[in-house]
Amino acid sequence: MLWTRWLVLLLCWGATSGEQQADERDRAPAEVRADSRRQRSPPPVEPLDFGFVPAAVYDTHAYYEPGAVGILFHMVHAFLYAVQPNSFPKDLIVKVIQQNMGGIKIEEWRKPENVVLLLKWIHYEAGFLICATIGILIVVLTPIIGMCFCVCRCCENCGGEMHQRQRKNADCQRGFYTASLVATSIFIVVGVLIAYAANHNVSIQIKSTRRLINTNMRDMKTFANNTPAQIEYLTAQYTTAKNKVLSELDNIGPLLGGRIHSQLEKEVVPSLDTALRMAGAMRETKEALENVSSSLEVLQEGTGQLQARLTGERASLSNTLSDPACTNGAVSPTCNTIRSTLSQLGISADYSKLRDVSHALDNIDTVLKTDLTNIVQKGYSSFNDTPRLVKEQTKNIVSGVKGTLDKIGAEINGFSKMFPVEASLANFTIFLNQGLKNIESYYPQIDQMDFYRWIGCVAVLCLVVLVLAFNILGLLCGSCGYDKQATPTTRGCLSNTGGNLLMAGVGFSFIFVWVLMAMVTTFFIVGGNVEKLVCEPLANRQLFKIIDTPFLVHPAKKNFLPGMLFQNPNIDLTLGSMYRDCFENNGLYHALQLETMFNINSFLNRTVYNNDLAKVFESVQVDLQHITLLEQAGRDNLINFANSGIGQIDYEAYLAEVNKGVTLVDLLSFSTDLEAQADQLPRGALENALKGHASSIRQIHREQVVPMEQAMSTLSQSIKQLQRMSSDLPVKVTNILSAIDAAEYLITNNASHVVKQETKGYVQSLVGYFRQYTEWVKNSLTAEVAQCKPISNIVDSMEIVACSFIVDSVNTFWFGLGGCCILLIPSIIFSVKLAKYYRRMDTEDVFEDSPYYDTLTRFPRASAPPSYCD
Repeated sequence: MLWTRWLVLLLCWGATSGEQQADERDRAPAEVRADSRRQRSPPPVEPLDFGFVPAAVYDTHAYYEPGAVGILFHMVHAFLYAVQPNSFPKDLIVKVIQQNMGGIKIEEWRKPENVVLLLKWIHYEAGFLICATIGILIVVLTPIIGMCFCVCRCCENCGGEMHQRQRKNADCQRGFYTASLVATSIFIVVGVLIAYAANHNVSIQIKSTRRLINTNMRDMKTFANNTPAQIEYLTAQYTTAKNKVLSELDNIGPLLGGRIHSQLEKEVVPSLDTALRMAGAMRETKEALENVSSSLEVLQEGTGQLQARLTGERASLSNTLSDPACTNGAVSPTCNTIRSTLSQLGISADYSKLRDVSHALDNIDTVLKTDLTNIVQKGYSSFNDTPRLVKEQTKNIVSGVKGTLDKIGAEINGFSKMFPVEASLANFTIFLNQGLKNIESYYPQIDQMDFYRWIGCVAVLCLVVLVLAFNILGLLCGSCGYDKQATPTTRGCLSNTGGNLLMAGVGFSFIFVWVLMAMVTTFFIVGGNVEKLVCEPLANRQLFKIIDTPFLVHPAKKNFLPGMLFQNPNIDLTLGSMYRDCFENNGLYHALQLETMFNINSFLNRTVYNNDLAKVFESVQVDLQHITLLEQAGRDNLINFANSGIGQIDYEAYLAEVNKGVTLVDLLSFSTDLEAQADQLPRGALENALKGHASSIRQIHREQVVPMEQAMSTLSQSIKQLQRMSSDLPVKVTNILSAIDAAEYLITNNASHVVKQETKGYVQSLVGYFRQYTEWVKNSLTAEVAQCKPISNIVDSMEIVACSFIVDSVNTFWFGLGGCCILLIPSIIFSVKLAKYYRRMDTEDVFEDSPYYDTLTRFPRASAPPSYCD
């Protein structure tokens, strides 16, 4: 149909006309792919939020719960399963259709393959054939038996003789026939109620059918009206990817430049760091040299002063020991001991021999006049200026990309407007409205036909009810009017009326039962086969497998559905797969597999990321040759520092003197020992004099030795620091300069590889946003755009109306009516038997010894026992 084609064309707005082959997407040679795997993987692309496609809300709930009448439906299904337990003959039906059994001539039935198919079909329909045969026999035999029964009754046979023989078990037989007829009537009433419930259910579900039609039509309108908004939303979301790419392009300096910077800083920053550390080492060297110079000056001056004071103190102590008091025999050993230690009062280190470091210090001062730290910081700044360089050098490229993106957006919007979307939807909506009006115009006729149907079915049931009425009235009249004391010829009018009513019911049963059974048999054959061959396979989707059988319709046409929709039966599209996709509320683009005809990926790949945009991205070039890490002044400064002369200082001589100590002996220990020895002397002037010398020695230590020891410590630390600093200093400077040269060479000569690699990663991240957009469009078309749930709802609604509303009700009707027809046969028998006990007889048997009544005195004898003709 025309509207179907327009709808398909509408949903394929992103496709080109006709069949197109998908373009090859980013296919690189094997060696390039292998090289890309070895390269650093690009950073992850930030996920974009495209929001949610405007979803349609459908009103149809294609689900039917029959309620209490469902029990009856299950009973009928169980009966049909007992009649026809065979599985659905899919292969048999396919063979029948493919061989065009309807067009086979009579003489072709003798072919073996056709005979086999016929036998298989008979085997499948065996249960229906047996039941139909029984029904036909009842239809044919019932009128014949009724006519024979009437003729036989007229000849006073078959119970037509108005004479009842008295038997001892007469009451038992009458009770049995009464109970049997009551039970049979009850079951007939149940059958009538079942048939009436099924008949009434059809009328009730007419309103539900209207509701399903209205909601399905409304859903189709929603489906048609919501599709343009969904397509417009897909188109508009290109702006999200575009704006993200533009934002990335506006920040190309920090992004691309930062990535290039982060890759190069692995080589550049360590070299600048070593140069910066060397600048700090220069300052530390100056401080150390200044410490050495000042400490050496302090030590040289202090050594002379200390030497003079120690010499004077040694001479004074020697004069004290020359006192006559020391010649005394008791104190003489102590004095001799003290006298033997006087030689220890002297200096140990001679700093006058050490050469000063003024030459090296002057050289360092000259070196530090050049601020190496500032020069290195300039190198840092030059290298850190990479993002700005990238931004400056890619201005034209960014403007070109922005123009291309605007062009792509205009192309997408223009392409989506190439199809007459609004006109197509307007026509489709008009078609739906007109279709709904046409359907609604038939509602009065449907109601009238349903009324006639309802009246007809009720009239049919009234025939059964008429028989039931005669049976029930006959039972009531006969039971109420029956008198055990009355003889068969003297029965009352009420009892006789009951018997006549029962016989009237028998007469009407013979008149109607064959007509009713003919209806039941017809409905059974038609409804039962529809249930087994259509409704059941439609419920379990086996029917779709028949329709989807390849080459079913024509030997040259593989699939039926695509051949009807697209005139291309070779597309792998089946009705079952389309129904499943629509039942899951997927998009019609996926359900109809429109990508085989209208490839959205081809269009998006060709449009969103086209060759022009690829060329613009590939033209990204970044030149970093203007980056200078270390100026020539800095290089000269490093070389001058290596040649400053700190390596020519005699560190061993300094360390040798520093390690000797200030004095030959610890003055504090010496003064302590001197006081101890003075305490051993007798109290007097000698003791006091020695203790005075000990106090003087402590004063010398406090005033001169302690400052010199502090200066020696500073000198020792500074010398060791200078020794470490000067160790392989030319080699260190050479290594620093080599590292900086290597980094500069990397930037000026080999950075193109890094720039190319990082630019490729940056471009891939930009392309990743477009990839996200194309994937989102594809996924949205598959699952969210033009969700075809209304189509599956139409199929489900048709199944509900045809099978649940009509077929199940029809089958339940014939099931109840058929039970009534079957039960009318025993009802005839029981009614005939029971009527004999209620009707007034013309003659009766005589029993003289009857203990219950005296027939001669109470009732006149009607006649003698019947005589039989020869």
